[in-house]
Amino acid sequence: MSRIGKAPIEIPAGVTVKIDGNKVTVKGPKGELSQEIHSDIEVKVEDNHIIVTRPTDDREHRAQHGLYRALIHNMVVGVSTGYRKEMELVGVGYRATSQGQVLELALGFSHAIFIKLPPEVKVEAKTERNKNPLIILESDDKQLLGQVCAKIRSLRKPEPYKGKGIKFVGEIIRRKSGKSAGAK
Repeated sequence: MSRIGKAPIEIPAGVTVKIDGNKVTVKGPKGELSQEIHSDIEVKVEDNHIIVTRPTDDREHRAQHGLYRALIHNMVVGVSTGYRKEMELVGVGYRATSQGQVLELALGFSHAIFIKLPPEVKVEAKTERNKNPLIILESDDKQLLGQVCAKIRSLRKPEPYKGKGIKFVGEIIRRKSGKSAGAK
């Protein structure tokens, strides 16, 4: 089993952690996040580190120990440095524009798709000549950012034959040869 739960979480400068019963609130320069913790898991702040402990070595307690340690770590990183995801639109005529919290996508359908993003997520759409359009998403909440990216990607997943669709920058799409390749 993983021993990730035993690792202490270092609190960077400018970040404050408040523990109120079974609710952990982390505040920093990028924002404020809070998380409910299971009543069995204990969270303490000791000399600029957050320590998460479990009462027993039960399977359930071990799983929750690692889970809540990872969630708190994600909150601390989020409010101090934030998270950023870049998505690339691969395909002829695929476009993205953003106006405030509304993202407009042209993905080869008969109509444009408008997505209203949560206020915690900042969006920017870049289009450069002879390059694929980019969507840049930033947030302090890793979980929310991942959900938004998954929703955008689900509108047009990358397909294996031509590689067209919405993919993350740096993601490698496994390509298949078409039917003409094995016709001999």
